Amino acid sequence: MSATPKTIQIFLPGGDPRGIRVAEITTRIVQVIEVPRSLLQDFLKMDESNQVALYFLFGEAEDDTEHKVYIGQTGDLRARLAKHNKEKDFWDRALVLISRTNSLTQTHALFLEWHCLQAARKAGRYADENGNNGSKPHTPAPLEADCLEIFETGQTLLATLGYPVFDPLAKTTKASKADEFYCKASGANGRGQYTEEGFVVLKGSTGRKENVPSIIGTSLERLRARLLESGVMREDGDMCVFDKDYLFRSPSMAAMALTGRTANGWLEWRTKDGKTLDAVKRQETA
Repeated sequence: MSATPKTIQIFLPGGDPRGIRVAEITTRIVQVIEVPRSLLQDFLKMDESNQVALYFLFGEAEDDTEHKVYIGQTGDLRARLAKHNKEKDFWDRALVLISRTNSLTQTHALFLEWHCLQAARKAGRYADENGNNGSKPHTPAPLEADCLEIFETGQTLLATLGYPVFDPLAKTTKASKADEFYCKASGANGRGQYTEEGFVVLKGSTGRKENVPSIIGTSLERLRARLLESGVMREDGDMCVFDKDYLFRSPSMAAMALTGRTANGWLEWRTKDGKTLDAVKRQETA
């Protein structure tokens, strides 16, 4: 996503910020419409539902440990979403990408579906419900360039609405690596990054397998069990290994997941030269 200033407009057709929301960058023709499942019938009565579209169905795993997405395209959006409403249980929000000028073609939609699926899997934030890799359609170079510009706009609008499906959890630039923090407590060997969304424990980090007696039966024990069941962590001897980057709401939750005990993440996470996360991110700011 390019880091240039943008003006984004969000229109509320029903006047309710929790209802249908229509987002657009004011200088572009692409719109992304967020539709709560409970208001699907209202959306299907709107003119915007009657054109070629790319769409995303978002939901959560039953235990809330995993975000899910299904990515599709169609020339008959009303019929397709009505079918998904009957047959797919996991989703609670549909986000629909269309052109304000009704200029998306089936070729645009096929390429965007394929490209979005690859980008979502690379980012790793959401488990996709598609079940296949898709195939790249033959797309002339000028049309592919159009599609990539549409994708960039869609990426920005989806993230603005709260669905950063294409954005990696952790930054991988040299500058970001210099901002990594480390958790070495209780036999852990964790690496992580403090981000605007929370704290990301990076793939390859290791933590203690056993929980201390004081957390047995608590929400922390259940969290660690869910991370193992979902494949975020795996057991390796007397250790647990993170097999993917994972976002925690707080540095303390991240440290607790690694150490198997209660922890103050602001003190447990440190830079290479020993400065605490608290000293770097809170005290220096103050």
